[in-house]
Amino acid sequence: MESFFATSPRGLESLLAAELAPLGAQGVQEVPGGVAFAGDWRVCYLANLWSRLASRILWRVGEFDYASETDIHEAARKVDWMRLFAVDRSLRVNVSAQKSPLKSLDFATLRIKDAVCDRFRETQGSRPNVDRADPDVRVHAFLEAARGAFYLDTSGEPLFKRGWRSGAIEAPLRENLAAGIILLSGWKPEEPLLDPMCGGATLLVEAAAMARGRPPGARRAFGFEKLKIFDSNLWTRMKADERTTKPVKLQIFGSDNDPRVLGDARRNIAAAGVDRWVQLEQVDILDRPAPAPAGVMVANPPYGERIGSKEELAEFYPKLGSVLKKNYPGWRCHFFTADLRLPKLLRLQPSRRVPLYNGALECRLFEIRIVAGSNRRP
Repeated sequence: MESFFATSPRGLESLLAAELAPLGAQGVQEVPGGVAFAGDWRVCYLANLWSRLASRILWRVGEFDYASETDIHEAARKVDWMRLFAVDRSLRVNVSAQKSPLKSLDFATLRIKDAVCDRFRETQGSRPNVDRADPDVRVHAFLEAARGAFYLDTSGEPLFKRGWRSGAIEAPLRENLAAGIILLSGWKPEEPLLDPMCGGATLLVEAAAMARGRPPGARRAFGFEKLKIFDSNLWTRMKADERTTKPVKLQIFGSDNDPRVLGDARRNIAAAGVDRWVQLEQVDILDRPAPAPAGVMVANPPYGERIGSKEELAEFYPKLGSVLKKNYPGWRCHFFTADLRLPKLLRLQPSRRVPLYNGALECRLFEIRIVAGSNRRP
């Protein structure tokens, strides 16, 4: 039984714990920023292949007490790195900390890298090359006030990189956060789903892939394939073990008023292989009728950090609120935003506010149920 830690966007920890348990994770424990769990390598492979919410699956390979960079260096020298990966694998070291007394995490990173390389040189006469851009092996160290742990990254590239996104521009909404928003909305594949400000279509792709039962990691490689423990036969069997999902006629709709953005959305949807189930059109949300009498709306509307000035948005949101009341009675609308003024500017009362983080940016997922007539509480 090995010890693992799945990192995730803050606010999704309980959903991630519920996702990992059916995959065989044991001793599941939520902490801010992720979930600790235990399991065999089958569980690790399954978590990488199937988790829609995790950012990385880290394998704990050492724990230590420390008070200085020298203590961390000595702890890193005691780990049998040669048992874990080959000397010809390129290496990167990442250090994160919470309440650590160290003045420089960069210096701690350098000391760990030196310790790993020194161990290889002493035992094998050569050392791994360092590659910060595209390493074969990622060593993570997490430091608390007086205690630390070493991990090897079994994911490689972050798990939100599903392998379908076109272009090199990073989307404002990562795929695992988008999947979490879909889950938090309570959407069921039998219901119509609309993103009327779809941008690159991240929410739409995640919803369609979820409904079709597609493993999010089916199109990519993983860090565990570069480690000495890798069992290629087990991995081949697991990838071939397709889970079946009962087919449902999907009603997934998306729109945007920017033709260039809509072109990106079409390319992303096609690259993800879900274009058969997503209907896109160019139309402004203020002019868009509801595609069904009732359903679920999900949107990541513009906010000051991303698009538009606060003054422009203060003018836009009341118009949006009027359109929602006029065109969308019977719909459950979910808006993910860093603009905490949104409900007040919409002049609509949210039924739920879920704190979430987009990276370091504090956001909210507001649920607003649109009813005919006034939506205000007496």
